Amino acid sequence: MKKYIVFLFLFVVSIGFSQIHDPVKWNTAVEKISETEYDLIITASIEKNWHLYSQNVPQDGPIPTSFSFEKTANFELTGTTSEEVGKTVHDPVFDMKIKYFENKATFKQRIKLLSKDAFKINGTVEFMVCDDASCLPPTDVDLNFAIPVSNGINFTANPVEENDTIAEVAETVEQVKVAETKPIKKSSDKSLLTIFIIAFFSGFAALLTPCVFPMIPMTVSFFTKQSKSRAMGIRNAIIYGISIVIIYVVLGLLVSFIFGADALNALSTNVWFNIIFFLLLVIFAISFLGAFEIVLPSSWGTKVDAQADRGGIIGIFFMALALAIVSFSCTGPIVGTLLVEAAAGGNQIGPIVGMLGFSLALAIPFALFAAFPGWLNSLPKSGGWLNTVKVVLGFLELALAFKFLSNADLVLQLHWLEREVFLAIWIAIFGVLALYLFGKIQLPHDSPSSHISVGRLGLGLLSLTFTIYMIPGLWGAPLNLISAFPPAQHYAESPYGVGFTKTGSASAENISELPEGAHIMPPHNIMAFNDYDLGVAYAKKVNKPIMLDFTGHACVNCRKMEQNVWVKDEILPILKNEVVLISLYVDDKRPLPAGEEIESKLRPGKKLKYIGQKWSEFQTIKYGANAQPFYVLLNTNEEKLNEPVAYTPDVTEYQNWLKTGISNFK
Repeated sequence: MKKYIVFLFLFVVSIGFSQIHDPVKWNTAVEKISETEYDLIITASIEKNWHLYSQNVPQDGPIPTSFSFEKTANFELTGTTSEEVGKTVHDPVFDMKIKYFENKATFKQRIKLLSKDAFKINGTVEFMVCDDASCLPPTDVDLNFAIPVSNGINFTANPVEENDTIAEVAETVEQVKVAETKPIKKSSDKSLLTIFIIAFFSGFAALLTPCVFPMIPMTVSFFTKQSKSRAMGIRNAIIYGISIVIIYVVLGLLVSFIFGADALNALSTNVWFNIIFFLLLVIFAISFLGAFEIVLPSSWGTKVDAQADRGGIIGIFFMALALAIVSFSCTGPIVGTLLVEAAAGGNQIGPIVGMLGFSLALAIPFALFAAFPGWLNSLPKSGGWLNTVKVVLGFLELALAFKFLSNADLVLQLHWLEREVFLAIWIAIFGVLALYLFGKIQLPHDSPSSHISVGRLGLGLLSLTFTIYMIPGLWGAPLNLISAFPPAQHYAESPYGVGFTKTGSASAENISELPEGAHIMPPHNIMAFNDYDLGVAYAKKVNKPIMLDFTGHACVNCRKMEQNVWVKDEILPILKNEVVLISLYVDDKRPLPAGEEIESKLRPGKKLKYIGQKWSEFQTIKYGANAQPFYVLLNTNEEKLNEPVAYTPDVTEYQNWLKTGISNFK
């Protein structure tokens, strides 16, 4: 017994010097809603810089948080487990928007009592957490709830430790008092800034359309000539600009209010929303290309014009509203696209920020030209170039529309719009745009012209260059500049490149030459093992060092390493020729073969059910780390050649680590 206590003490102390992460603590509580209804409250306290994924994440994305409850005759579940508003961001590796929580997250499950006696409810939460440098393997935690007989709210809660981590050995279960956690509203400063910048430049683009640009000199001249003094003219123009901002921001407020936070967070992964957005953007694009115009009822404009004649601040406001209505055929599709993009970001104030940026870009020129009327002389004259701007925006909206259709296809896993099809559509769109800009194609509202301007030629060359850049993507090129738009490389008809198979050749004849348990990783054709023992046996046979790659299917930074570091000329030959790669997926949900289930060494009495749990526990016990990616170089005696490393985006640093280990092997 003393030996066991000493061992346990040393084992716990060693945790402080290892790379074990335990960033989430779980607490449970119950809240009485009525005599027959209670809420089971589950609170996650998340360490700084870590984030916990939502219950609702796209398919092929990270592991979602999920809850299960043991059924008894004492209660029944009412509805599904709800969650508070989190943060939704676009992840370029998964090529999708993903919702997660920071600092704290609260989940609630309502139950209906079927018994008057006090009883306990047992449940389990499975979850995944990541930070900017690593992801932890999926973890499951036991949850316990005590349903009391007494009235009122029971705030007695259990701090719950994580399964399958060494940290559990060092922790003891204690009862603590916790208050009901109110949902914390989060927002992403970075994503909101991005929305604002895109909306701001979109507002400038709208200025250059035929419906808005001619209004600038007319409106500014009206204020400067009708005002009794230059100062009053400037003041009126500023009020006019502020009115424009108010009108569009109110529109953003309405969208946020109508949809609400929960609906906006669901937009990015909801199939029907993405399909509706696709159809909307196609309609907007066709309108910009000249097939028809989207206009508001003429009676609206007549009524607003009548109010504008009232004069004063009210009259100026209605003048701004008249501009918004009259110019709707040009600004409507842009505004609609911005609202769609901002709403799909999942942030409730996204549409408001988007409309603020858009309206500021519209309003600022009116105020500036009113203050400096001489600048009007430097404005280019209205002409056919205004319609060219409108058509270019139409092509861009058409291309963006297929991104939403791709999102729906990815969620449903239909494989209708795989990478090659998506790229072919974009190549066609931007190729036709280049022909249009070069004057080879004319659309309904274009003015006849015997030549093209230098600016139009420049845009045409840019579009043609972009088209040519995308063509190699049909044969497997990564296209890093647009990685956030097309489906990932594995979501393709030919994930290894057109005409290539897992062996990296144009035929499958050499597949039999692969060692037992080996496979070729697309698209870089690196031979790898997913079984530790088979990989080690092969390394001994060929006398090469072993590189252990602790990874995960849903590991963001693992994909970043593979796409941005492993592909480099300094790294790829080493992985192909100088080491034996063994990739162990800690989130592999395939069950262990019958008879091979093993008892957890970290949680005595619990058996490991999945292959991923086996590799996760192996990494934790053997190397004192539980985050991915995690790389270890071994000799054929399974001894470390140098210190392991985690996420290492610096190519030179990663190359030096590889060379050091390999030189130690030799």
